Amino acid sequence: MSQIINRDKLFLGSCFALITTAMAFGIRAGVLTQLGVEFNLTSQELGYVNQMAFLGFPIAMIIGGPLYNALGPKKIIWVAFATHVLGLVMTIFSGGFWTLLISTFFVGFGNGTVEAACNPMISDMYEGNEKTKMLNRFHMWFPGGIVIGSLLSQFMTSAGMSWQMQIGAILIPAVIYAFLFFGQTFPESQDEGAASTGDNLKAMMSPLYIFMLACMALTAISEFGPEQWIGPVLGKAGASPMIILALVTGLMAVGRYFAGPIVHSINPTGVLLGSAVLTTLGVVLMSQATGGMVYASAIIFALGVCYFWPTMIGFVAENLPRTGAFGMSIIGGMGMFSTSIFQPVIGKWLDDEKASAAAQGLTGDVAELAAGQATLDNMAVFPAILVVAFAGLFFYMRKNKTASHA
Repeated sequence: MSQIINRDKLFLGSCFALITTAMAFGIRAGVLTQLGVEFNLTSQELGYVNQMAFLGFPIAMIIGGPLYNALGPKKIIWVAFATHVLGLVMTIFSGGFWTLLISTFFVGFGNGTVEAACNPMISDMYEGNEKTKMLNRFHMWFPGGIVIGSLLSQFMTSAGMSWQMQIGAILIPAVIYAFLFFGQTFPESQDEGAASTGDNLKAMMSPLYIFMLACMALTAISEFGPEQWIGPVLGKAGASPMIILALVTGLMAVGRYFAGPIVHSINPTGVLLGSAVLTTLGVVLMSQATGGMVYASAIIFALGVCYFWPTMIGFVAENLPRTGAFGMSIIGGMGMFSTSIFQPVIGKWLDDEKASAAAQGLTGDVAELAAGQATLDNMAVFPAILVVAFAGLFFYMRKNKTASHA
């Protein structure tokens, strides 16, 4: 590695870029209810706004991933900064539903471009075990940044600050990562060649990979569904939605930083099955809890979703190595794409449950609580399906391992 490349500064810049991404997620969850009131939006319309953030992400990864070898990380990271600033400024000056849709898409595109640039750049800068360690430390800042965003949103809302000021706060880490990257020499991309891409595509046609794609669609919405809708569904449960989000993502950050490598080395399929069971239990308990018990339920949910994303990627890397970096990128993209598709579905559930509560004669906070809890109960279907799917995967992989040792 050339001495003129300042790895520490590039890595720190990458972390602040990911913090920008995560704060956008946390603060959007915090202001969702305010946006609904300000622009008179239904929950389904808010779902479409959320959808744009999660849709922009995989589109950026699909475009930025293959272009990394041709353009290198420098150009891609400046596209991320430009779309982040454009999206955030447009959001602040939004006049209604359509401008919110477009601006949120730009923020989501910026988020995905950060991943498309920083993941391979960090991989190129480090070797061996150091590569894995630094990638883990980088990814810790997604849940870590959500903690920062959710606590900041909680503080600013309590202080009576507007949602525009909260969105504006996301510009702070964006400016910091631009400052850290400015004038730096970036590592050269390591071209894998077209032949390996063809091999990757062939390997991605295997039944096991397609099965994991379907599972990734469900693990992602199991995690991001309750988190992104935390304000509207738990706002009247007698617990602070933003403190719950900070608690969940804080536990995830600590779990991934300290226990991640140990957990992944034990048995990935066992981890996935256990995660599905705990996630289902956590969501069901949250759908019934009020007051302090909401926090206890959220801890169970956090323990469930903590290792979903990294273990899914790790399973593909270990058991389907011929899919390569392209295969891992598509798995991640599927997670975000699935999350985008289900956002208006969850919003429609919430609208329907509010109508159902009103039909039963419920009003005010009681109706809001009943609708939110019923919506969470619907979300429990996602991880419940995964319990069955991962149980099947667990026995399939164990049988294959036994057969290969016979």
